[in-house]
Amino acid sequence: MIDEIQSSKIAIFQKKEIRKTIYKNEWWFSVVDVCGALAESINSGAYWRKLKQRLNEEGSEVVTFCHGLKLNAPDGKKYETDCANTEGIFRIVQSIPSPKAEPFKRWLARVGYERVKEIEDPELATKRTRMLYKAKGYTNGWIEKRMRGIEIRETLTDEWDKRGIKEKREYAILTAEISKAAFDMTPSQYKKFKNLKRENLRDHMDDLELIFSMLGEASTTEIAKVKDPKGFVANKKTAKKGGSVAGKARKDLETKTSRKVSTKDNYLKQPQKQKQLKR
Repeated sequence: MIDEIQSSKIAIFQKKEIRKTIYKNEWWFSVVDVCGALAESINSGAYWRKLKQRLNEEGSEVVTFCHGLKLNAPDGKKYETDCANTEGIFRIVQSIPSPKAEPFKRWLARVGYERVKEIEDPELATKRTRMLYKAKGYTNGWIEKRMRGIEIRETLTDEWDKRGIKEKREYAILTAEISKAAFDMTPSQYKKFKNLKRENLRDHMDDLELIFSMLGEASTTEIAKVKDPKGFVANKKTAKKGGSVAGKARKDLETKTSRKVSTKDNYLKQPQKQKQLKR
């Protein structure tokens, strides 16, 4: 629905220009621009002020989720503009009584229905993920590895949860320990190495990179099951040990092939039909 491009440029929304910027590590969109694209009003600024007043009177919390962020204006200068993240924009769209907004409301209803069905039958979520990757042009072989990697990751996080790992920050640190031991890079360093920004790192790994990622996480899971570490500190040591299993295997392969496993290649600029990383 919203074409994500660089934050310094303009997103396209129903052939209308929607300004956006990065805030708190996610995209935030101009509410005025969205109103201008969907509302039956010439003055989108006045429309948003009126809609915001109505939402406040109704006790809606959506307005509190908006932030004034500086965006480029037609005169080339930056002005503070009400912005909302994707969730906030969807909520605002639901409040716009316009025929132009109806397709989005129906789409939101359908997505909500699909998610409820996926909760009832998790296999549907797996099928949907496969279809999304297929639509993006990934090969069947790559998709199988990616899906297997997701399963291995979920098994690992379940083990961490059983052993007292609850905070998102702790999960990130443990993941970084595995990656550092396996690839000599944390995920953030790996993304920079591949020239990625907010994209999912593993969606831009080739077959070998995915395999060694899986080996590191699967090894960590097995060591955790045997050693039964409790708490963050103990699991951090286990994560390093699990990652080192993949790291040693990677270095051995690199010695025998004289080629690095980690590659700067990504899928960002490759044609839809040819999204298979080449070594």
